Amino acid sequence: MTDSTSPATSRRIAALAFPALGVLAAEPLYLLFDLAVVGRLGALSLAGLAIGALIMGVLSSQLTFLSYGTTARAARFYGAGNRTAAVQEGVQATWLAIGIGTAVVIAVQLTAVPLVSALAAGGDIADAALPWVRIASLAVPAILVAAAGNGWMRGVQDTVRPLRYVVFGFGVSAVLCPLLVYGWLGAPELGLPGSALANIVGQWLAALLFFRALIVERVALRPLPSVLRAQVVMGRDLVLRTLAFQACFVSAGAVAARFGAAAVAAHQVVLQLWNFLALVLDSLAIAAQSLVGAALGAGQLPHAKSVAWRVTVFSAAAAAVLAAIFALGAPVLPAIFTDDRTVLDEITVPWWFLVAQLPVAGIVFAVDGVLLGAGDATFMRNATVASALLGFLPLVWLSLAFGWGLLGIWAGLSTFMVLRLIFVGARVLSGRWLVPGTG
Repeated sequence: MTDSTSPATSRRIAALAFPALGVLAAEPLYLLFDLAVVGRLGALSLAGLAIGALIMGVLSSQLTFLSYGTTARAARFYGAGNRTAAVQEGVQATWLAIGIGTAVVIAVQLTAVPLVSALAAGGDIADAALPWVRIASLAVPAILVAAAGNGWMRGVQDTVRPLRYVVFGFGVSAVLCPLLVYGWLGAPELGLPGSALANIVGQWLAALLFFRALIVERVALRPLPSVLRAQVVMGRDLVLRTLAFQACFVSAGAVAARFGAAAVAAHQVVLQLWNFLALVLDSLAIAAQSLVGAALGAGQLPHAKSVAWRVTVFSAAAAAVLAAIFALGAPVLPAIFTDDRTVLDEITVPWWFLVAQLPVAGIVFAVDGVLLGAGDATFMRNATVASALLGFLPLVWLSLAFGWGLLGIWAGLSTFMVLRLIFVGARVLSGRWLVPGTG
């Protein structure tokens, strides 16, 4: 048995998961810090950031196949003993990232005004969000390059270098953010747009480090049409899956905005926490993805099943601990992010939905990692779309129609998670994802 498919001991899983956790946590931690900085400007700036962050979340996360799809394909080659082919997956994903990212920037600059107005229902919130969106969108190519870099490095079971790169980039952004927002230490006082400028500087610095990592591998850097086509085929299903996620979260943000600045600001605070906790749990899913992909590439089906069970148990236990922490911290934690009383009053309802969802999420995210590592993208697409159409979206729009506010929106998110648990749980138990080989 090769190093890439050695037994999935707790130590081995942790060696992949902890650095992956750092990578995954870096962005949401920075966004929470950004929220705390902007939150001191008042509810209107916080609402503007909420709309802007919603748009950027759609743009940066829509192309998750550049990370997750690349990991699945690279891990199989790595498990089969072909590191060069695994790294080539990263090269081709990076070409896709540059091309798609550039197209996204152009599209956003052309459509920013109607896009922001539609989400924010016009008015002061849209005016606050528009400059932030125009500036922050310039980081999209860098975000996608980093996603591709994370993808191939996870595939070759290297989660340490991506951690260094991402922490460096967001560290620079974290230093610049208060300087540019408040005008400290002689920096220009830019307000909310200063937050966007700090973000793009850090993202591009991290992207340059990922470029360098490919160069030092000494593999061919030219585009390979056959590999690009294979990545796009897998990407098609993952893009549709992510579209279902984003349709839900964009609808939720747009509906929350109709209930006022305090409601959308409260929704954004709790949603950022939800994203952060999801990514904490996803670190174990990434370990599963890398180890499952390598095991299947090497034809080690029992090893792949062992990884699936072990990671799911670990993730469920971690989720239970997090739920307890956020339940006990409910009286004090929200005040970290804003001192606006109207926002704090609105936070209570989504906060307890967040706590209740965590045990379900622990299982769902772990199984997601197993199925993504197996390249089971078509099933993942179908399960997510069905859960969105049956659970999340109906309750979000009924909330607008009947004035249920954040209660209805977060009930929709909870229903979505329960439906996903049913779908992915049945799939992993069926064993249909256990397909060996590099194809």
